[in-house]
Amino acid sequence: MIDFTSIQQMLEDCRQAGLPLWKDIQLSDCGSQDLSPEDSWRKMSALLAVMAQADGDYQEGDRSRSGLVGGDGGRMAAYGQGTPLCGPFLTGVMAGALRMGECNACMKRIVAAPTAGACGVLPAVLLPYRRHFGAEEETLVQALYVASGFGMVIAARASISGAEGGCQAEVGSAAAMAAAALVHLQGGTPEQMAHACAMAVKNLLGLVCDPVGGLVEVPCVKRNVIGAMDALSAAQMALAGIESRVPPDQVLDAMAEVGRSLPHTLRETGKGGLAATPFGQQYAPRE
Repeated sequence: MIDFTSIQQMLEDCRQAGLPLWKDIQLSDCGSQDLSPEDSWRKMSALLAVMAQADGDYQEGDRSRSGLVGGDGGRMAAYGQGTPLCGPFLTGVMAGALRMGECNACMKRIVAAPTAGACGVLPAVLLPYRRHFGAEEETLVQALYVASGFGMVIAARASISGAEGGCQAEVGSAAAMAAAALVHLQGGTPEQMAHACAMAVKNLLGLVCDPVGGLVEVPCVKRNVIGAMDALSAAQMALAGIESRVPPDQVLDAMAEVGRSLPHTLRETGKGGLAATPFGQQYAPRE
């Protein structure tokens, strides 16, 4: 846990301490959990290792128990061997998000980042980034600290729960965390990280949680792809000097208000949206 309840507070604390944002976040977490920086680093490094292992252990032939999910990560990777529409890096990001989402649906070990339903977003940008740009593990672990800092502020100020705030609170939060992490990887400033976070949230504001059959499968897995692409676009805008006109903390407050306004049928109950379609009703639990 970190002590920050606003992005502005986090940035000001970083400036006053004269530390990189990732380090300030790490020290705050160490203080709240009574951990040494070394122990904290080992734990964060272990999370990165689990992400990489889950991605490496993906099996294209695996299917979820419902039969709704499986194989798409392999299909996207195969498509990427040709001349993909979005190029090799973005295609790798899409494939990574699909793989991780499918691993979750198939009950494999993943990292909830910030939730299991949004587990595909962060690894989908970090792991292909490492392969494509040759990033060192140390820098990737630092990026995870950045992501965790923004994620904790979102959790404190809005929500990371689909049942409470819709999918904007899950995939939207993951996209915001990944966007800030990407800005760190590219050498951006803390202020740019904050704007990337805000723009990523704004892009998915109002996204509902409507899982078919109440399962974290459809449309959840493919929404991880959209979250990863959202993160990339928000990060690139921030790195270009583009800012969120609405201050980041106000964006999170709007996210919280929108989540409270969503009807219960669109907050993980499996009773509205795509879950209520004729297709979705085929998978609805029998009462």
